[in-house]
Amino acid sequence: MPETGSYRGKQAVGVERQAGLLHATPVRLAASDLLQRHAREWRAATCHPFLDGVGDGRLPAGAFTAWLQQDYLFVNDLLAFQARLLAKAPRSAQSVLAAGLVALDAELTWFEAQLTRRGLPLRAARHPTTDAYRDELDRLLTEPFEVGIAALWALELAYLDAWRSTAPGAFEYREFVEHWTAPAFADYVAGLEAHATDSPAAEAAVLRIVRLEREFWDMALRAPQASAPQTASER
Repeated sequence: MPETGSYRGKQAVGVERQAGLLHATPVRLAASDLLQRHAREWRAATCHPFLDGVGDGRLPAGAFTAWLQQDYLFVNDLLAFQARLLAKAPRSAQSVLAAGLVALDAELTWFEAQLTRRGLPLRAARHPTTDAYRDELDRLLTEPFEVGIAALWALELAYLDAWRSTAPGAFEYREFVEHWTAPAFADYVAGLEAHATDSPAAEAAVLRIVRLEREFWDMALRAPQASAPQTASER
């Protein structure tokens, strides 16, 4: 696969883990503990019929297009959220968030190339699910930094696990699967985890993110053109 320099690809390679700089309290969030406590919710967000279709090539017509357009809008929202979260961040967390911002900008360029290649507009009408996700990001900015960083970690980990579940992916989607399962992206997610903490507020935020991740996949499958599996001639 060619170098893309994208957010969910090579840009995250320089992120350093700084677990030793965490405060003694609140307790560090352990991914395994959280996933064990909410395994059903996590599975619903990361093992979804949309992802099954990416894996076996039987994704309904139009579903991937709908998802790609809405995810581009979401990444724009995520860039704005992460910039504001960085402004609230303690010194120990600034490096990983700043690296993520640079990479998010590259990710948007990659999305724009993908949409242009398919003759799709960059500014599709926003779906209510995309708006709901933006509203959640805005809500997180009103909470303590520790809640926001835990939610961001969950968001990115859910994305990573979801695309890993599709690997190696059907031929027509393999570029996307490789792009969003690159080792450098996993390193970035680990860098975020080093700053995540466990608290009732953080756990509640993580569960809201998990629900929105599932609803985002649902949204793509329910797109008006997503009523039938693609045939070889349509791909």
